[in-house]
Amino acid sequence: MIPRYSRPEMARIWELENKFEIWKEIEVLATEAQAELGIVPREDAVAVRERAAFEVERIEEIEAETNHDVIAFLTNMAEHIGEPSKWVHYGMTSSDLGDTALCYQMTQATDILIADVRRIGEICKRRALEERDTLCVGRTHGIHAEPMTMGMKFARWAWACKRALDRLERTREVVAVGAISGAVGSYSNIDPFVEEYVCEKLGLTPEPLSTQVIPRDRHAQLLAVLATVAATAEEIATEVRALQKSDTLEAEEPFAAGQKGSSAMPHKRNPITAERVCGLARVVKANAQVGFDNVALWHERDISHSSAERVVLADSTIALDYLLGKLAWVLDGLVLYPQRMLANLEATRGLIYSSRVLLALVSAGIMREDAYAIVQRNAMQIWDDIQNARSGPDFRERLDADPEFPICAEELDAIFEPRAFLTRAGVVFDRLEGCEF
Repeated sequence: MIPRYSRPEMARIWELENKFEIWKEIEVLATEAQAELGIVPREDAVAVRERAAFEVERIEEIEAETNHDVIAFLTNMAEHIGEPSKWVHYGMTSSDLGDTALCYQMTQATDILIADVRRIGEICKRRALEERDTLCVGRTHGIHAEPMTMGMKFARWAWACKRALDRLERTREVVAVGAISGAVGSYSNIDPFVEEYVCEKLGLTPEPLSTQVIPRDRHAQLLAVLATVAATAEEIATEVRALQKSDTLEAEEPFAAGQKGSSAMPHKRNPITAERVCGLARVVKANAQVGFDNVALWHERDISHSSAERVVLADSTIALDYLLGKLAWVLDGLVLYPQRMLANLEATRGLIYSSRVLLALVSAGIMREDAYAIVQRNAMQIWDDIQNARSGPDFRERLDADPEFPICAEELDAIFEPRAFLTRAGVVFDRLEGCEF
């Protein structure tokens, strides 16, 4: 069953109509290849091409009796084709059809996800360059660290998308394979030309050695990459959620006219879309484990993988497509509050300048350990005031009053300048300019 959060283009890939349409094309192409070899009369191959058709409802009706989906499909096709249908599936086994079609479906799904990630990367790059000079405080361990810019956050996300895009494109090549090699992959009843012919027409590469099934490490790699992309989306969405907290409120996901935040508290504007991204990312990450478990099959094949991958491949691609679409919407419309960013920048009363103070003391000839002690001693007094909501001198004023502190007020002016931290930050935006999606 296709989840209700699916988007139409991705959902269509995993619907039975599309699967059977691919099955039909594979069978027709295989028959045409057999005609090229002189095994199937050309007029019969033409008839198969012209008459091939199916009905999902009829296939399900037949399968209810046969308990075999490929036989049900072939039976329904034969009802349309007539006598030439004897050549359909000639020398093939079920996995030749199902595995090749599944890989084709995976390439279809991956193409959509590549477009999704490319779109987010483009949004992040644009917004990074727009906000390259928007000051904000950087945080490590959740604690204010040093000044940076909001553009750097977007730039980091853009590069994460670039890596995700590269992974998806490489993995598409890994799953773009097909196999038509018979019961244990020995081509016992079918010429390898048929496999080459079908794969070429579908834009796939023949699996070098299948044992009836295409090796599931390929599928596992795709699921692992989908999980990695989901983890990247989760990282971005988590930062949006953190920036929207009432205590921070430097950014906010779009809040539409007429939208309601809470059934009980009318004032609420919650980051529900970013939270949804994080929640669905957990599903995609968890599904990767199924892909790993599906790699080990008994001897040349079993079908323990089949039931599980019918769930996780559809669910992971559909969920990832959906959450990437939501994330693109959040980032494209993310509302920023630069004045709140500046207020937060100074919320720790100048403590964010401690690293520059430390370096200035060392440059003045003080041993690093002694300089660190001077800076930390004064900084801890500021922390104590902040934690106890006490007013008092800020960090600069305390340093200026410290008899062991040797730096003059004029030099302190240069030290306590937030943009002094960013004199070399332009390099990250120069690099981003060359990033193509």
